[in-house]
Amino acid sequence: MSPSDETVQPYLATIDVGGRRLDVSVLISYDGIEYGGRLWFTETEWDDEGIPDRGVLPGRSRPEVEQMARKLSEDELVARYRRAAANRRRFVALRSVTEDFLAKVRYLNQVAISMRAGLIDTEGAAQEIDYTEHQLHELVRQFREVAGVEQRVEA
Repeated sequence: MSPSDETVQPYLATIDVGGRRLDVSVLISYDGIEYGGRLWFTETEWDDEGIPDRGVLPGRSRPEVEQMARKLSEDELVARYRRAAANRRRFVALRSVTEDFLAKVRYLNQVAISMRAGLIDTEGAAQEIDYTEHQLHELVRQFREVAGVEQRVEA
């Protein structure tokens, strides 16, 4: 198994913020160059996805990233939680359409690469490219409907 396939999320601490108890963990992954940790905050009383901190703790190994995260004081964890809560995504529908659009662009590129490499026939690839182009146009039309529509997802 490659290092990029191994993502771990060790528990760090429990903090109190505004009467809420939050478990703090650090999601550690490897991007092929370095390890990176992102603090993750979840309410202890709820089974929720949690809120990720946007800041990254870089390191040369998982233990180094975890050690760096464990050195953060409770005040620093609270400050990072407040930053994460303030920066939560507000335009969820726009983000979703954007992610779908990017996935279709990547797929379109992969089909074109496979066609040029002779891995798939030209006629089949052309049909797939046309269909994907149609899907992209539909997604572009959706941008107008979802742009500027704010929606907060409560944790």
